Amino acid sequence: MTPLEAAIAIPPIVTVCYGLLCAGSPLGNCRKCRGFGFAMKTDRKGRPKRGKHCRRCDGHGKRIRIGRRLFNAARRTWHDATAEPRTPAARKDTPPWR
Repeated sequence: MTPLEAAIAIPPIVTVCYGLLCAGSPLGNCRKCRGFGFAMKTDRKGRPKRGKHCRRCDGHGKRIRIGRRLFNAARRTWHDATAEPRTPAARKDTPPWR
């Protein structure tokens, strides 16, 4: 395999693998707290201690992967474009309290 063929073949393979990863595991660890949900601190003696609540992941430790966000946005756009427009419900002549 020549370097040109490898350069052409590798990006689609990597893209398909990342797509499968996003489909199989749409949530990844938070990059700020590394999946703990809080920052790790040390006390004066050097022992690890629980720190502040992570604001990026709201303390869950998980974030939606970028590929999954793109998939959700594309799916939402396609659904909104192909859905039939909603029509207002027919108005009844009787008041709602009867």
